[in-house]
Amino acid sequence: MTRRAIPKYIVSDTLASIAVWLLFYVYRRITNDYVLAGYDLNYYISPSYNLLLSLLAFPSAALFIHYLSGFYIPGQQISRLTEIITTLASSFFISLTIYFVMLIDDIVVDYTYYYRSFIILWAMFFVVTYLPRLIITSYTLSLARKGKYPNNTIIIGTGNSAQKLTNSLFNGDNRQKFRLVGYIAVRKSHFIDKSLILGELKDLELIVKDKSINEVFISVDNMDNDIIFDIINRLIVCGNVEIHFTPRPFEMVTGHVDINDIRSDSFVNISSLRMPAWQQAVKRFFDISASIITSVILSPLLLFTAIRVKADSPGPVIFRQERIGYGGKTFIIYKFRTMYTDAEKGGPQLSKTNDPRITSFGRIMRKYRIDELPQLWNIIKGDMSVVGPRPERRFYINQIEKRAPYYCLIYKVRPGLFSWGPIRIGYSDSIDKMVERLNYDIAYINNMSLLLDIKILLFSIKVVIKGEGQ
Repeated sequence: MTRRAIPKYIVSDTLASIAVWLLFYVYRRITNDYVLAGYDLNYYISPSYNLLLSLLAFPSAALFIHYLSGFYIPGQQISRLTEIITTLASSFFISLTIYFVMLIDDIVVDYTYYYRSFIILWAMFFVVTYLPRLIITSYTLSLARKGKYPNNTIIIGTGNSAQKLTNSLFNGDNRQKFRLVGYIAVRKSHFIDKSLILGELKDLELIVKDKSINEVFISVDNMDNDIIFDIINRLIVCGNVEIHFTPRPFEMVTGHVDINDIRSDSFVNISSLRMPAWQQAVKRFFDISASIITSVILSPLLLFTAIRVKADSPGPVIFRQERIGYGGKTFIIYKFRTMYTDAEKGGPQLSKTNDPRITSFGRIMRKYRIDELPQLWNIIKGDMSVVGPRPERRFYINQIEKRAPYYCLIYKVRPGLFSWGPIRIGYSDSIDKMVERLNYDIAYINNMSLLLDIKILLFSIKVVIKGEGQ
């Protein structure tokens, strides 16, 4: 699903939902209301004031459920079969929800009318929604085959592996997906025409930007992890770039290979998440709704805390600090201030047990994680999620990467207010613990699911209630 196609699907789905509701309205008036009104023509031509309200409610509900189905998540690989199943499932839940909310108070003429009406609504909604989607998808694919929407692609590597990848990747059906821009040399041996070599690895970011690259394939002879992670660290901050590498036996046997098209070779996609698209959509909806509701409910506590922080010691109420988040981008994290204003005048320092820099009220806030509450605003803004890896400062990331070069993998997801790492190892007051926490964060990302998020959230709430924070 490309970003440019999403508005087309949204407009199509909106018009489809309006058309379905009007058709179903006519069906209801003819079948159900005929029994009640008989041949009274005035009844059928008189306006229904519920119609206008429902014409607003039905498309809004439809788009919301389509979003929760994951259909509007950009970057997802949606096959024809997936498109059919997703549309069928979302049509079912839209029809079921609207049916019970809007139609359950209808005067009952015949109970079989309910079952028949629901099936008709579901079938009608699926057909009217899916046909325009099919047209848009087919048209988009036809333009792609003509080279209108090429995925500008580079291959990192110029050896034997890169040559084999080229023969596989740019033959047959793959020609409609990728447009080879060129190669980047990593070593001196070249199996590739030198005229196609764009530069060396040191020029990577500049080439990606200048050539508007969408896809990068890493295919270096005798490739080791250091090369892979160095490239990923440099690419992940370049924006919407899909990063792939040809799988080695280890990735094949551990199940890290993506199989999206049985007619094509499979690759390890560093950029993609294992979490299904619909779960990603539900997760983001939960983040926003839970943060807003929690902020409203806890507003008296937030006000009291702000007053208490101001009275406790001189300085600002809210502590602001740069952290590195989703996509390797910098954002400002917000907390209630728990330390004296000159706490880091000598440079960044990790907190420790009985830290004299922490104020008296700050200790209470840390114990019950009250200082973290302003991060609800970070979640609403989209900087963070309720559950995810804890964001870190660049100063400490540089130290972590020397021992764990795969730190860049956590940039695939939004950092979280709660995470699995602190549950397992507690507060990270050393680089050793940060590296250990990172390993749990990577394990979380590789197993992301709504169920896992719920488990982490419930356990974290338990820690907060018991006052086990630090």
